[in-house]
Amino acid sequence: MTLKRVVITGLGTINPLGNNVPEFWDNLIKGVSGAGPITRFDASKFRTQFACEVKNYVPTDHFDRKEVRKMDLYTQFGIIAAREAVKDSGLDTEKEDKRRIGVIWGAGIGGLQTFHEESVNFANGDGTPRYNPFFIPKMIANMGGAMIAIEHGFRGVNYTTVSACASSAHAIVDALNYIRLGKADVIVAGGSEAAVSIPGVGGFNAMKALSTRNDDPKTASRPFDADRDGFVIGEGGACLILEEYEHAVKRGAHIYAEVAGGAGNCDAYHMTAPFSDGAYEVMKSALEDAGMTPENIDYINVHGASTGLGDLSEPKAILKTFGDHAYKLNISSTKSMTGHLLGAAGAIEAIACTLAVKNDIVPPTINFQNLDPEIDSALNFTFKEAQKKKIDIAISNTFGFGGHNACVIIKK
Repeated sequence: MTLKRVVITGLGTINPLGNNVPEFWDNLIKGVSGAGPITRFDASKFRTQFACEVKNYVPTDHFDRKEVRKMDLYTQFGIIAAREAVKDSGLDTEKEDKRRIGVIWGAGIGGLQTFHEESVNFANGDGTPRYNPFFIPKMIANMGGAMIAIEHGFRGVNYTTVSACASSAHAIVDALNYIRLGKADVIVAGGSEAAVSIPGVGGFNAMKALSTRNDDPKTASRPFDADRDGFVIGEGGACLILEEYEHAVKRGAHIYAEVAGGAGNCDAYHMTAPFSDGAYEVMKSALEDAGMTPENIDYINVHGASTGLGDLSEPKAILKTFGDHAYKLNISSTKSMTGHLLGAAGAIEAIACTLAVKNDIVPPTINFQNLDPEIDSALNFTFKEAQKKKIDIAISNTFGFGGHNACVIIKK
């Protein structure tokens, strides 16, 4: 069968660099760090006392008080991102067949803060099980996508992809395939996460996964740097409206870019450590899916989380995938600015790729001081400043605990 083409017609986000897409993009290309001291709880006794939090967030600016009580923060972030994306797409939802509009959402954890609060309340009580009646629906990871659909009345396919930090990238790949096969006209795809919390920071600290650069948080996320000491946890939501090309053209939609291909796989290697062959194989599969060769790619938004093993593994995979063309590519890690949004990382980085392709600008990798000597110094990581460059095709890589890998290809 002939596969349908899939384009991006709407974008939305709330993240540490901005509470909408224009703010986010402006700060991204300026090389702004979203890191700062944690405000969500008293982190003074934690090894890591900073994070990339969403700034100036007041729930009642977006929801009435009764709704706020029903939703975990990760769901709130998802709804806000989806609202902006749907509005940006120009979809007249009253005229569309809502059975042909779906939501595929990614979340690595779900309602972690809700689970923590309810557990603490029980532990501090007299042993009587007094739980919030919204405890379960607030906590479960599928509720973000469900609430987006409920708000807009979208009755098509709806589920949540859970693959750690690859979750929302997998959501985009799945959305691509549903539309390609003619099973939907439009899919709201993306992800949200809100793990800047006591168990979130405490748990990652226990793994020694987070940076502890408390004296200078803004420079803590430093992918590929010799002195990196872990990732910086972030939060937020990001949404892309994926739409069948002819459907978009017929209604006169503004088209940002095309989703040309995507792939997912598993390292089948280790719970937390990466395996470069998995990254190589997922990029190779995505290129094959898009009908492209390595030479077609202009820019890679890498996973680049600022971890010891991960930042060594991915450049090796890029060299294996692209050969000599690897030295002609621009590479950058926007996690150096946003921090690591966990389950929402793939979606926010897909937006970065979409805007890079649209505007012919490569966002930078900030906070670089000294390249890790085990990394090929001839690769162009776009350190320190954004770079103007003709970008026809970009790749977004996202890798998660458990060996989950996803790759999305976005083209003009």
